[in-house]
Amino acid sequence: MLPDYPFATPPATGETFQVSPGIHWLRMPLPFALNHINLWLLEDDDGWVIVDTGFALDAVKDCWQQVLARLATTSRGGRISRIIVTHFHPDHLGLAAWLQELTGAPLLMTLGEYLTAHAVWHEVGGHGNQPMLKQFRAHGLDPERCAALERRSGGYNRGVPRIPIAYERLRAGDVLTIGQHRWQIRVGFGHSPEHAALYSADLGVLISGDMLLPKISTNISVFAVTPTADSLADFLLSIDAYRELPPETLVLPSHGLPFHGIESRVAALHAHHEERLLVLEEHCATPHSAAELLMTLFPRDLDTHQTMFAMGEAIAHLNRLEHAGRLVRIEDDDGLVRFVRKPGAAQRAGKPAARR
Repeated sequence: MLPDYPFATPPATGETFQVSPGIHWLRMPLPFALNHINLWLLEDDDGWVIVDTGFALDAVKDCWQQVLARLATTSRGGRISRIIVTHFHPDHLGLAAWLQELTGAPLLMTLGEYLTAHAVWHEVGGHGNQPMLKQFRAHGLDPERCAALERRSGGYNRGVPRIPIAYERLRAGDVLTIGQHRWQIRVGFGHSPEHAALYSADLGVLISGDMLLPKISTNISVFAVTPTADSLADFLLSIDAYRELPPETLVLPSHGLPFHGIESRVAALHAHHEERLLVLEEHCATPHSAAELLMTLFPRDLDTHQTMFAMGEAIAHLNRLEHAGRLVRIEDDDGLVRFVRKPGAAQRAGKPAARR
């Protein structure tokens, strides 16, 4: 089933649009090249459930104030019964504490996402700007771009000014009853530590967060705290699990338009990443660092924000090739990391092995 898009036009900022019984679509602005995020309102028995909260901008707060005021005039009233956050990134968690304060609703997240949010916010345990800069320097990023990234220190805290100090833990396989419908928590990896998507078999709907996007591949990065992680394998194995869902499932992503066609989208993502892996493997006939390969993966000018994601993604692809036995990691006396094709290794495609 090829992807199709049943809703060609997103709702205007601050407006809502019903995409399925009891599910309403909101779109909020982001201050990046990717300039929007989709958020979701689910009708509950005694109010509403919010799924993701948006980046902490005054414009987004204004949108929420409009939406909440409008909900208060509906037949079910404006009570917010729960706030579910799919993962710790600022466009998803950013206004959770503010919305909690405004509504009194509890926050629901997975353990991995909640604790990672605190670690990144406080820059502890190998998280934060300085460990990232050390990692990027080791992978060859030049002093000028490192300095630009250093000037962005505190970017996460600007997007997430406060993190709620209490939450209700979501686990893989949990089933939430929201209104008349049951929603299963489906956990994925690779984009973030323990990303929660929500699937309702009753409605035939998957709220995919950032795990499955219709036109672009979500960012897959390796972070300083887990420098040899095979994040790309984690991601590809996670999205493979969506293939078991019915082909007519409506996917509600965090960016882009809602779509049908999980199987073809998952296949396209596998093909995209394998093509990137083959290109990197070819370039690593001689040793290259991740920074030296940025233009190979991203042949365009990158701003500072994009450079951060591009470096993480380049390292993720190189780590995937190393784990697959296609490249060898070389570290010189100055700590510079490069990758080179493994002697005798032929270029080859293939799916990552299943995790144990």
